[in-house]
Amino acid sequence: MQPDIKVSIITPSYNQGQFIEETIQSVLMQTYRNIEYILVDGGSTDDTMAVVERYRDRIDIVIHEKDKGQSDAINKGFRLATGTLAGWINSDDLLKPFCVEEIVSLYRQNPEDAIFYGALLDIIDGDGVKKETRRLEIGSREALLNKNYNVVQPGSFYNLEIMKSIGFVDETIHYCMDLDLWLRLLQHGGIKFCQERPLAAFRIWEESKTSTGKRKFLKDIDRILARHHASLWSANRMRIKWYDLKAIVKGMVN
Repeated sequence: MQPDIKVSIITPSYNQGQFIEETIQSVLMQTYRNIEYILVDGGSTDDTMAVVERYRDRIDIVIHEKDKGQSDAINKGFRLATGTLAGWINSDDLLKPFCVEEIVSLYRQNPEDAIFYGALLDIIDGDGVKKETRRLEIGSREALLNKNYNVVQPGSFYNLEIMKSIGFVDETIHYCMDLDLWLRLLQHGGIKFCQERPLAAFRIWEESKTSTGKRKFLKDIDRILARHHASLWSANRMRIKWYDLKAIVKGMVN
């Protein structure tokens, strides 16, 4: 019998007081119990810390200090993590109660792999209402690099030893640090996914980076793909050019 596997979860936070309680609860309500929870707040000035205080006795580590952005906050958590697996859930996203249990089961079957995630992801709005469920099956590094650059960050977990060996998240990347992390991890191990039911919910609302970034996101993605030597004429690079052109035209019309 394998020993109980510890899983470390990091929540980077900054001024998300309206959502963070749901996020914290989604971690604390996991059916899998051997979880190390680390919350890294970048010096929020709203009611975030008042919410966190209500749960402080159930959160293993709480950091509240100015940081250099989301990637810096994530790395602070990863450097403190002591689990076999580690991942982050943003302060406006949610884990399903069975998420970690299913990830650990997947890891037990494939302990040499680097990435474990749920292929199904619920999309919710600012009120927490589910808008749709998306499916994304990533089978290889080559497919991620040249065919479809999308990743499923909420509910994904990583082999911590491999993460340590590659230096965690690149702190120079503001938007798509998860894509870069996946491409680097996949140079050292495989990827496995659960596909029976969604393991997490990703919130898209008017002030999220996904909604406000637009062309900055595309620029970040293209820079990361180029860094990892994606073909200039790959489906990924051509798709970015098309999306960027549409964004330019839309901006001119508006």
